[in-house]
Amino acid sequence: MSDMFCFQCEQAVGGKGCTKVGACGKSATTAGKQDELTAALVDLALAVGDKTPEVSTDSLVMRGLFATVTNVNFDDSRLDELLAQVRAETRRLGGGQDFDAAGLWQGDADIVSLRSTLLFGLRGMAAYAWHAFVLGKTDAAVTAWLYKGLREMAAEHTVAEWLGLLMEFGLVNLKCMELLDGANTGAFGHPVPTKVSTVIEPGPFIIISGHDLLDLKELLEQTEGRGVNVYTHGEMLPAHAYPGLKKYSNLKGNFGTAWQNQQKEFDAVPGAVVFNTNCLMPPKPSYADRVFTSAVVAYPGLVHLPATDGRIDYTPAIEKALALGGYQESCELTGINGGKELTTGFGRDAVMGVAGAVIDAVKSGAVKHFLLVGGCDGARPGRNYYTELVEKSPADTVILTLACGKYRFNDLDLGTVGGLPRLLDIGQCNDAYSAIKIALALADAFECGVNDLPLSLVLSWYEQKAVCILLTLLALGIKNIRIGPTLPAFISPNVLGVLVEQFGLTPVGTPEADLAAILAK
Repeated sequence: MSDMFCFQCEQAVGGKGCTKVGACGKSATTAGKQDELTAALVDLALAVGDKTPEVSTDSLVMRGLFATVTNVNFDDSRLDELLAQVRAETRRLGGGQDFDAAGLWQGDADIVSLRSTLLFGLRGMAAYAWHAFVLGKTDAAVTAWLYKGLREMAAEHTVAEWLGLLMEFGLVNLKCMELLDGANTGAFGHPVPTKVSTVIEPGPFIIISGHDLLDLKELLEQTEGRGVNVYTHGEMLPAHAYPGLKKYSNLKGNFGTAWQNQQKEFDAVPGAVVFNTNCLMPPKPSYADRVFTSAVVAYPGLVHLPATDGRIDYTPAIEKALALGGYQESCELTGINGGKELTTGFGRDAVMGVAGAVIDAVKSGAVKHFLLVGGCDGARPGRNYYTELVEKSPADTVILTLACGKYRFNDLDLGTVGGLPRLLDIGQCNDAYSAIKIALALADAFECGVNDLPLSLVLSWYEQKAVCILLTLLALGIKNIRIGPTLPAFISPNVLGVLVEQFGLTPVGTPEADLAAILAK
């Protein structure tokens, strides 16, 4: 296969789509296999129909959708394995290979736009559902909607019907984020505000990047007492705030910044690196020999860590870390603005624990506005907008943030306001659930709607988990969201017009102009 079509991420070439090779680094062949896998999942969902599938089938659907998320699986052989498993399960259920993968991207531009938006949202929700699944938590409505959403790929709908499905999906994804929140806090406790060092201590170490907290726990257990320290990277940073994880003495700090900087930050690093979910970039030769993948993540030529009963054996990564030996002296890293310490852990439990102080600060006028500035980071020029927006925000604003977009400014010292830190890191992208709960609680306290609060959302997006979160926010009726640095290539002009008219969705402008409009609210 020489050609491809992929427009699911923010880096889509020309703002339209990748047609020769993915901006993420995947080949046209890999893109084709991911489309085949998607089509096979549609066939499987059709074969399931109204039946109650087995748990193993649910797991297969989650993993199959997750494997097609950007920067997850670049390995054709592992995609072939998944494809074979999906087709075998479809045959077992009496189904066949009827859905044509080419049909995903063909047809009326507005229908393709809406169908694609639902598919990309499903991929993001499947990732969240999988993280909950490995912790033993499921929700029948969430799982059922994965099948329903896949079946809709083969159905014909009007624009209005597609929009209705997107709103229905958004509310189901809220259930999914609630499910994952309960799974994480049930297993590891509620996050507490925690300062995280960016100093890498002498000696062997492993960097773990991704989102799956259970995988981190198992790495900490397997490295405990081995003389190997563990450092988080990217979206794993919020793990430091969970009591069930921060108790491990070998969880030391955070290495580096957001995912798109890894090829520079991992260059010849004397430690092992493990990727357990998305955000893997094609590794450079200077460090490819020390990168390991696990779970749904895979890349040709990298060692994929073995698993027994679904749990990961980190022995190869541990042995590599011991052989490399780490830094001889302490290595002090900094954020992109030069900061040397990060703070995380302001989840819903922590923030609502000081709700009285928050409300008093607003009533007294000490806090005039809340800005939620968060989402996915990325490599496209223009993302310095988010740094400047935060830097230029008045001293009487509080900045809520989540996901890896926070690395643009989370090392800034913004001080305090009304006795509260001005910068509150809520956590990972899925912790948008905490942000929603905080907003709803404030609305209750002030006896108003969320859209009437002195709260504005300015979001950055990159991949499919950002899509499902945006659909949840829209389904909840939250309006006037600003999104950037570019609008999704899969949103057609007509669909954008509907989103602007119904929800006030707006592309970001300049930090100065956007702040002026926001603070005039």
